[in-house]
Amino acid sequence: MKPTKASPNNNFSFQRTVAFLGIVLFVAKLIAWHLTNSDAVFSDALESIVNIIAAFMGLYSLYLAAKPVDHDHPYGHGKVEFVTSGVEGALIIFAGVMIIVQAFDSLLHGNTLEKLDAGIYIIAATAVVNYLIGYYSIKRGIKENSLVLQSSGKHLQSDTLTTGGVVVSLILVYLTGITWIDSLVALVFGGYIMWVGYKIIRKALIGIMDEADLEMISRLASNLQTVREKQWVDLHNVRIQQHGSKLHLDAHLTLPYYLSLREAHEEMETVIKTIAARTEREIEFNFHMDDCKPFSCKICALDTCPVREFDFEKQIEWTRKTITQRDKHTIET
Repeated sequence: MKPTKASPNNNFSFQRTVAFLGIVLFVAKLIAWHLTNSDAVFSDALESIVNIIAAFMGLYSLYLAAKPVDHDHPYGHGKVEFVTSGVEGALIIFAGVMIIVQAFDSLLHGNTLEKLDAGIYIIAATAVVNYLIGYYSIKRGIKENSLVLQSSGKHLQSDTLTTGGVVVSLILVYLTGITWIDSLVALVFGGYIMWVGYKIIRKALIGIMDEADLEMISRLASNLQTVREKQWVDLHNVRIQQHGSKLHLDAHLTLPYYLSLREAHEEMETVIKTIAARTEREIEFNFHMDDCKPFSCKICALDTCPVREFDFEKQIEWTRKTITQRDKHTIET
């Protein structure tokens, strides 16, 4: 499968739609809160403020991420997606704290609820719209490898769950008349919202700190091991960085030292094309070609080598562990 490129302009337009709909839903929830005076509805409305801020931050990050490489940003601007996602997570946690504070206050001092039937209809409608937007945002984010769209979609779907819980709590209060149910539900969803915020921050930090994607490296090692040529003596010091929807891959490939520069380059190009054909993401490659050393003979399976100094003993299998080793492999490793 050939790698596909993200569509920055389309992503920007989609995120702009998400931001606009966020404002519409926020107004609807404010109306529902004004009608019902419900803590649970307040928690839902407060999270919608975060949705709006996050949506516009997402717009800005997509704008920056789409900018081409320049002198000051040789790897592009894609890292900004991790920063905005982290801020979004922090805002979500803040909203959760505010919800919990309000719910505790109502539990201690009481709260009068009104017009619950109208509130139920309004909040239920916003839940349906939120879920649909979140669903399409996640699908598009996965397709385009956009962390912003994926984070936005997951946030909207988590908002749908909390909104659904709000609807259930309003129905229970409407049927039973037990008003403290409303505040209790707000407490529960305040804690849940904080957990969602933590997970978004955690994922953003992984990207900012270039934490290794072990699953991605494992797939890379497995794919290359399957099509490995005998003259590809060794592969080591493999590192992958994520820059928005793009990847940057560094690696050291050991080849027979007697190959001409052109022959060695052709082998390197074959490895690169093999990797590119097995990923859907755009990749920038930085391969370093190493010449084999006498100790490489013991792990070199090239039976036609004219300059072998030691007998072949065994080939080092390319796995997640072996290809990320910094130094060339020897028979001891």
